[in-house]
Amino acid sequence: QVQLVESGGGLVQPGGSLKLSCSASRSIRDIRNIRWYRQTPGTQREMVAESVFGGRLTYYGAAVEGRFTISRDNAKNTVYLQMNNLKPEDTAVYYCQAQVGIGQLETYWGQGTQVTVSS
Repeated sequence: QVQLVESGGGLVQPGGSLKLSCSASRSIRDIRNIRWYRQTPGTQREMVAESVFGGRLTYYGAAVEGRFTISRDNAKNTVYLQMNNLKPEDTAVYYCQAQVGIGQLETYWGQGTQVTVSS
């Protein structure tokens, strides 16, 4: 099992930056894939960034590429999402997802952290 706790959300003005953290209850070296999703009311969760195959590859959603960066700190068992040049449309609850295992993966979610971009 993996418990995930997100933090770092808040209110920021357009053009500003925030850094989200996702702290894991076990070594993230053991976590195959870690992703950040976001969701607004009435919509499906949207994948914004992922670090897969133990961190060897990263991918970003088209809406955030060039502005967001996902990174892993193995020593702190934490994954970050650096968000720059934030836009009002980035407003959402951001969730961390972890997948562990070999073959059939087990998926775990954090509770989410609210990000609001507004002047």
